[in-house]
Amino acid sequence: MHGQGARLRETPRLMHTLLVTHPAGLNHVTPPGHPERPDRLRALDRIFEQEKFTHLIRDLAPLGAREDIIRVHPGDFVDAMGEASPKDGLVRIDSDTVLSPGSWEAALRAVGGACYAVDEVLEGKVQNAFVAMRPPGHHCETRKPMGFCLLNQVAIAARHAQAKFGLGRVAIVDFDVHHGNGTQDIFWADDSVLYCSTHEMPLYPGTGAVSETGDANTIVNAPLRSGDDGAVFKEAMETRILPRISAFSPDLILISAGFDAHIRDPLASLRLVDTDFGWVTRRLMEVADATCQGRVVSVLEGGYDLEGLASSAAAHVCALMHG
Repeated sequence: MHGQGARLRETPRLMHTLLVTHPAGLNHVTPPGHPERPDRLRALDRIFEQEKFTHLIRDLAPLGAREDIIRVHPGDFVDAMGEASPKDGLVRIDSDTVLSPGSWEAALRAVGGACYAVDEVLEGKVQNAFVAMRPPGHHCETRKPMGFCLLNQVAIAARHAQAKFGLGRVAIVDFDVHHGNGTQDIFWADDSVLYCSTHEMPLYPGTGAVSETGDANTIVNAPLRSGDDGAVFKEAMETRILPRISAFSPDLILISAGFDAHIRDPLASLRLVDTDFGWVTRRLMEVADATCQGRVVSVLEGGYDLEGLASSAAAHVCALMHG
């Protein structure tokens, strides 16, 4: 019995982890050479075919509900975005952000996938979830799509969790290499949502200074410098962000999971590697275990080197699956 017990303790625990995606994410077309491209999802599809992901629970992202979206983005903005979607060709919103005929459905399913993942986790059907959809969302402000982002799905998911399940406090942790100005803008004056971000500065979009703390002191920015590696990233998490999440004691942790801080990424200059993303995922799960029954929903943001994206997302999801 003693030997059997030792073997059981050495076996990694297997979490019930949900992977949410949808082929519509491939239909958001961007111009040739654009870094935010359909191949990002194809790279993730390939990596999640590996045997170690056999136990992932998989489901398709539904369309996002208008009632969920308008908790964050005004109805006239949502209508205008839908009407701006072209029947053919591309429509430029700004120099970085475009609409193609399939973009609006992709954005709606990214929102729907995030809200569905929240439902499954908060209803206790799974322990945690990863939503592998595009376009990303964290740059989209209340009325302003930008930085590849059309709707802010992590913000919509937070509001959905509060409205449907009555959560008092939600924490959003954003480790994308670019600061989530949209998420910060949306929750700037909200004491029920904690927004924490590590990101490279100076870099697009130019926000995210330590001094940006919000009207309710629920914005926590831990900017990093070009060339910073995993050790500096871990220190920022351990000293600035994780203690604030623990003190906030959220009912749910949402992750804006951008993998563009990877050393291979072409759009930035941080030097994180796959194991750093596994580490931060496990640390966030530990905080979630202590504060909110382990409830974590992660939403894909950036990551533009296909190899770096795939290996980092694999490390992230392996951590979600095994703790």
